[in-house]
Amino acid sequence: MKNLYTASVTASGARGGHINSDDGKIDLKLSVPKSMGGDGGSGTNPEQLFGGAYSACFGSALQVVAKEHKVDLGDYTVTAVISLGKTEDGDLQLSAILDCYLPGVDIKTGEEFINAAHEICPFSRATRDNIDVTLNLLLDE
Repeated sequence: MKNLYTASVTASGARGGHINSDDGKIDLKLSVPKSMGGDGGSGTNPEQLFGGAYSACFGSALQVVAKEHKVDLGDYTVTAVISLGKTEDGDLQLSAILDCYLPGVDIKTGEEFINAAHEICPFSRATRDNIDVTLNLLLDE
């Protein structure tokens, strides 16, 4: 693999601790949600960070697909809903729902673009066959 970019982020104190990137751009407090037995403090958590990263990366993949088809997506958005649960065996497991709002395309094109983006997105490729990922095309009512 030809390396294009490397990020380095250090966590201390696990889910209730702190994360810092080596370049200083990330400096965040972490908090455990109340639903997981934590204090629900003001910090973020790994699932929110993963959702932000996945939605941004998937949005970039959508841009690549749209550009290949010479389509302007306009003011599109991708919302990642990340859930942490337990499998039947009691193992912790993530799942993701990607809600893609593509106001400038019809249903057929939107579905084609989303499926194509899912094939090339590095986060989709990394999670493929590891977590359940649901792709949704959101429409105007």
